[in-house]
Amino acid sequence: MSEVITFNRPDGRDCPAFYIEPAGGASAPAVVVIQEWWGLNDQIKGVANRLAVAGYRALVPDLYRGQKGLDAKEAEHLMNSLDFRDAASQDVRGAVQHLKHTSHRVGVVGFCMGGALAVLAAVNVPEADAVVTWYGFPPLDYVDPARIKAPVQGHFATEDAFFPIQQADALEQKLKQAGVSCEFYRYKAQHAFANEQNINPPIPARYDPASAGEGWQRMLSFFGRHLGAAGGR
Repeated sequence: MSEVITFNRPDGRDCPAFYIEPAGGASAPAVVVIQEWWGLNDQIKGVANRLAVAGYRALVPDLYRGQKGLDAKEAEHLMNSLDFRDAASQDVRGAVQHLKHTSHRVGVVGFCMGGALAVLAAVNVPEADAVVTWYGFPPLDYVDPARIKAPVQGHFATEDAFFPIQQADALEQKLKQAGVSCEFYRYKAQHAFANEQNINPPIPARYDPASAGEGWQRMLSFFGRHLGAAGGR
């Protein structure tokens, strides 16, 4: 079952979202999925669908409120207009709180821009039970590891033109020095290597099915350990 819903943010305002439920129903473990800079498009809905096949409820907040980036220039404009602090502490936190009404454990995963928001969610969403970022992170000054209670998993590309691997290394070091439970993986790939629509994009990003498949299985294993549920692809 999939549908468009709205949920309440901590500040009481509404946020629209795409929701899909697995065979386990409304009590299954859940994951909040955070979009790339393109918006809530069919590709990110597909990620939610795959998580549902794996046994998880999945909720994708519509951070752009119905707008989508149809090209890189428009996507960049939408991303630059987004209030990241508000998105993490209100939209993403509200989504986690909404799922926790019936799911005992809820994780967060984000890709690209959403990966940066996932890291911010680790800091600003105390209700999250596990966080995964794919090739995205905010400036390190925005990350207070003392506030991170959930385990964090990261998937990064060594040839990423947007999020340099050296900064991912620095983030990992910062988290580990603070005692945060984290596991970072590196892939010989370009940015957005798990997005199957990046076949010949106008930006330095490319789909890598081998790296994407390996990362997906690592993520499912991570969620299985920290959220419960199992199986799926």
